This record gives sequence, C-alpha cells and structure tokens, in this order.
Amino acid sequence: MKRIALITLLVSHAACADTPTITTFDVSYTDTVPVIDGTMSESAWDKALWRTMDAVILGAAPTADDFSGRYKLLWDEQALYLLAEIQDDHLVDSRPDPLEAYWDDDALEVFVDADSERGPHTNDYRAFAYHIALDNQSVDIGPNGPALFPEHVKSRWQRSAQAPHTVIWEVSIRIATQADNGQTLTGFRGLEALEVIGFMLAYCDADDAGGRQHFVGDVDIPPRDGDKNLGYRDSSVFGAIRLVRDE
Repeated sequence: MKRIALITLLVSHAACADTPTITTFDVSYTDTVPVIDGTMSESAWDKALWRTMDAVILGAAPTADDFSGRYKLLWDEQALYLLAEIQDDHLVDSRPDPLEAYWDDDALEVFVDADSERGPHTNDYRAFAYHIALDNQSVDIGPNGPALFPEHVKSRWQRSAQAPHTVIWEVSIRIATQADNGQTLTGFRGLEALEVIGFMLAYCDADDAGGRQHFVGDVDIPPRDGDKNLGYRDSSVFGAIRLVRDE
C-alpha cells in the first residue's frame, strides 16, 4: 500500500488576527482495523505519518523529558484510529470521580468537529473535546454538563518497561450524529473518502495532584484576549483532516 504524503492546505477564514489559519492534512484509509491495545503492533500504522504535538496552549513549554508527544491517524468506514506516542515523566490520576476536574489530571484530549461547523460547542454536541483519562474513560461537556462517552471512544495505553518508558496510546473514535441544534445525540455515522473533518489533538500534563502544568497540542492557536485554551468551547480553532484512499 502506498504511503500518502502529508499535504498542507492553508485556508484563511478572515483577515482578523485572532482567526486561525486552518491546516488540513491527509489521513490514509486502512483495510486492517487496528487492535486498540496500546502496542502499535499492526503494520497498518506504517503507512501513517507522524504529527508532532508541540504547540503550547497553557503553561510554559515543557522540557523534552517532562513531556513530548506525537501521533498518527488512520480511518475506515466505521471510525477514526489514533496512535499517540507520549513521553511523560509523571503520570497523574488523582481524582477517583472521572467527572471531577478531569482536565487537571493527565489526559489525552481529542477534538472532533465531524461536520466542520467551526463554532461554539461548549454545552452541546456540535463538536467534541474528549478528555481521555488514564483510566481510559472519555469525558466531555454536553447539554447537561460533563458526561462519559463510552460508546464514542475506545482507548487503551501501555508504558514501556524500558527507559524512557514511552506511553503508546491507541484510540478509536466513532463519529456521533446530533439533532436539535446539537442538543440531542442520534447515533453514529460512517466515514467516506474525501470527507473533511475538524480535528485537533492535545495533552493535559499534570506533574502532581496540584493540577495541569502544561497543555500542549498539534495546532498553534492564536490567542483571544491572551487566551489560547479555546478548543473545548470553540471548534473554529481546530485543524482539519481529509480522509483519503490509496490509489
């Protein structure tokens, strides 16, 4: 199978300084469904390109031994498949309630705007900011507040026994459908080639129980009134992916 090259399409939505430039990259189709087991064992991952997580959203830029991350994506008709390689010197999950201050523990945060509406989504289902915790549960804010989404996201990670103890994190993400201006979930839909989906990935890095020290992603978000932490409430700052098939 041919390896798809990364292409970058720069699309400016407006001339104002706080409007992000959207970077779109291609995601390859897979005939082999990756097993979500945190091992990166399938050869299907070889065709996907690494994408770096190095854009600081909150806090100072972490040192490489504190946090670094990169990821790959694949797709088929059923789901998106994510492989993240995380280097984190402290893994913190200090809150037994998965709905309590989940952003202040270590978490992989997956942002998905399936219909590319590119707008507010804080208390609805127009877009998602799935916080995937170390217990593999995913949380986001819906119309009734924070909730778990076990049918949307399947997650598993493992850490290497050898230094530097890299975490391999595998995730499958189904595309949810919604109605009533984003107030109601209606099920899931399939994926098609050439579809463009809003997407961003970030990592909440907590070094102790005191909360998140760093928040780093793959999209450099222009600040609004000094704030870059916008993705959980506004999908216009997401990047984008285009689903492609090998010829």
